[in-house]
Amino acid sequence: MMKAIEELEKAAVAAGCLTVREEPMSRHTTFRIGGPADLFVTVLDEEGLERLLRESNRLEVPLMILGNGSNLLVGDRGIRGCVARLSGSFTAASLQNETEIACGPALSLAGLCNFAKLHQLTGLEFAWGIPGSAGGAAYMNAGAYEGEMSQVLASVSCLLPDGSRARFQGEELRYGYRRSVFMENGGVITHMVCRLAPGSRDGIALKMEEYYTRRKEKQPLNKPSAGSVFKRPQGHFAGALIEQCGLKGRRVGGAAVSEKHAGFIVNAGGATCADVLELVRIIQETVLRETGVSLEREVQLVGEQG
Repeated sequence: MMKAIEELEKAAVAAGCLTVREEPMSRHTTFRIGGPADLFVTVLDEEGLERLLRESNRLEVPLMILGNGSNLLVGDRGIRGCVARLSGSFTAASLQNETEIACGPALSLAGLCNFAKLHQLTGLEFAWGIPGSAGGAAYMNAGAYEGEMSQVLASVSCLLPDGSRARFQGEELRYGYRRSVFMENGGVITHMVCRLAPGSRDGIALKMEEYYTRRKEKQPLNKPSAGSVFKRPQGHFAGALIEQCGLKGRRVGGAAVSEKHAGFIVNAGGATCADVLELVRIIQETVLRETGVSLEREVQLVGEQG
């Protein structure tokens, strides 16, 4: 594997990418948890991404595309293979017409929301404060406060694992609750178009501020976390069930159930992936035993455990 990693690194450098070996993933996740990636590559344009995909396939090196790392739990032993972070031209945004914004997947959701506000376009306010990238949000159909990315995305383009380009729109995106076609086809999102509606800048700003205030009041934004740990069970709220079972504040090592919102696990200091997984197990077993409800983890687990 290490010989293949060396070859892939040479190809990445030749394609204009930036590379680092043994990069700690704790630096690239909002949880601040995770061991090193064998190879960490920053990709600046679509040509570089296409070459990286082609070469990683040829060399049989596992490749993971990283967004903002906001819904990610990385194993304590890190990630074997290559982790690629999109940057450069992938952070661009532009008006496609009066009500459509075209952007790259590495643009932050905050940046996308501000761009929409600047051009007096409404529909993205729900996403203000979600600590992810636009591409990550499109990949998992991120949402909050009755809004979801599926409501605003007109089309999403990607590079498929075989190197071919594809564009999906409407029902082709197969959006559901935290689900999309990209989870099925392995496509790497390269471009997206949001269809919004005309609005007033003051009205948009007011709604953004309202959502952020609600988020700040209810969520532990001052501590490292990966957002909501569990998917919303039908007919229930995960945080309410966890609190009902007396698990607020429950701790394993450096990982703790937030005192502010029981649906969050926070890194209270020096938490490991093993700590989080053990706490997740305790929560799932307790909630199932006491309420009969099965909680499904929403946070994505990648890499090797200890």
